[in-house]
Amino acid sequence: MAFPAISKLVVVGVGLIGGSFALALRRAGLVDRVVGMGRSPENMQRALELGIIDEQTSDFAAALSGADFVLLAIPVKQTAGVMQQMAPHLKAHTIISDVGSTKQNVVHAARANLGKRIERFIPAHPIAGTEFNGAEAAFPDLFQDKPVILTPLQENDQQIVDRVADLWQHCGASVSSMLPEQHDQLLAAISHLPHMLAFSLMQHIHTLSQTLSEGDPLALLRFAGSSLNDMTRITASSPEMWRDICLENRAALLAQIETYQQELFGLQQMLADHDGESLEKLFAEARAIRQAWSAFRNQS
Repeated sequence: MAFPAISKLVVVGVGLIGGSFALALRRAGLVDRVVGMGRSPENMQRALELGIIDEQTSDFAAALSGADFVLLAIPVKQTAGVMQQMAPHLKAHTIISDVGSTKQNVVHAARANLGKRIERFIPAHPIAGTEFNGAEAAFPDLFQDKPVILTPLQENDQQIVDRVADLWQHCGASVSSMLPEQHDQLLAAISHLPHMLAFSLMQHIHTLSQTLSEGDPLALLRFAGSSLNDMTRITASSPEMWRDICLENRAALLAQIETYQQELFGLQQMLADHDGESLEKLFAEARAIRQAWSAFRNQS
């Protein structure tokens, strides 16, 4: 089905994800006017200068007047409050979606605040990003060949779900659907846990460096190579955003941390037992999995 262009797109949170969504749809010729909303006047001004948005406002009534589509690209902890402010001004035809990295809490916030407009709210999560943030970081190719997961609700009309999927496909993304609880369990393992490991590893190296060098926090890092850089690149991400993600998905994440601790204990035992055969087998299996994943990504 061919869908019409969006006459008015409202992006709440014009950062890496929200800004890139607007730029990708602009390039595809699928949006006429973009209105931005955000907490930082400096960031909103930069979004105007970069042509990501056409205007900015802090007034929900003005922003949502005539809006065809609203994208919430904000820290997940802010979702309920923003939805509460939006709800009185939403029009009957307006579609709402989000980009939150957790979904069960977002769905709960929508059910608590959107009333009958819940039928036009389609939860979504683009699995794409960089370690940078703000409007300055946005670029239209961010979602090219990247997964986007929709978690439709029983209240949703399938045509509206298809409309949101179509927009993401025009951004270059590969769209799939699953239940909100399935999403949160999956992302706890493949995204949230890796971020927690990266943050904790960076802190561990920092503490060790200070201990070994009488307080110099960079003593060890001066000698670090690409392995540490690759493993900790994502620690440049927004601390506020990742604080909220981890807390909002804490049950699934705690389960993953417990399971991973068992993996670490097994590795510790191999080292303690001088079990080179088991170590090599583990490393070989991990390499094979990584190579298979790389081949899959290159084919996609």
